[in-house]
Amino acid sequence: MAVPPHVPQPARSPRRFELRSTAVYFVLLAILLTLLGTVARTATAAAQSRPGWAVALVLVGAASVVAGRRGRRGISARRLARRAAKSLEAATETVVEALDTAPPVVASGPAVSRAEFVGGGLDVEPTIPLGHSLDQLSGPSLDDVPAATEEIEYEELDPYEFEEAIAELCRRDGCTEVEVVGGAGDLGADVVGRTPDGRVLVVQCKRYGDTNRVGSQDMQRFGGTCFPVHGAEVAAVVTTADFTAPAVEYAQQCGIVCVDGEDLGRWQDATGPRPWEPEFVAG
Repeated sequence: MAVPPHVPQPARSPRRFELRSTAVYFVLLAILLTLLGTVARTATAAAQSRPGWAVALVLVGAASVVAGRRGRRGISARRLARRAAKSLEAATETVVEALDTAPPVVASGPAVSRAEFVGGGLDVEPTIPLGHSLDQLSGPSLDDVPAATEEIEYEELDPYEFEEAIAELCRRDGCTEVEVVGGAGDLGADVVGRTPDGRVLVVQCKRYGDTNRVGSQDMQRFGGTCFPVHGAEVAAVVTTADFTAPAVEYAQQCGIVCVDGEDLGRWQDATGPRPWEPEFVAG
């Protein structure tokens, strides 16, 4: 009896592991699971809102399953899982092949140099041409542009704003420790600080109209507190109006500087002396 020769079966080569294929496989699997979860959540929400429809759908589904089992062999969960895995593997191979055969993306259009982007778009003249320093650019420099000076109308300020404006003038001209202390119980001092050479400065502010003038009584009240109470080394009364003759005479006797509206304007414009400067005190 002849024995048929044994034909060896070709050995199945182990499947090569590819990182990209595995990644695509799991991505597709995650998408599938996400879709199934979404469908499950939608069905649950529908069942909660419309329980009658949910019961009807369950009964119809059960009837379909029973009818299908009668007509053909039942489908096991293991078989469904194998079919799903095969479908995912086929989809993975299709995606990988598409990635391998996709042509490289090449930017179309003319090449744009770096210089064309300086200062704007392609059709815009560069604001700062390359290869030139800022000093070589035409046009006036910042130093040649005059600084805008704000003209303050002191007569239109309220008393507190006027005190703040005088304090700001003192700070501008080098005074330190400048504070606005005017108010109830200020004992005649509205602005205090130190002059640039370190002397104690005490200022009383009088924002008056054109028809009012600082009288001798105002000056005497300030003179009675500025030196003994506040320890002023430079005492000044600043007003938007003028002083009466008795007020000026009392100020000269006590060493108080009187700054009227015209003197205030020159102080603001830096065309006249400051209240703490010797020429103002002498005047």
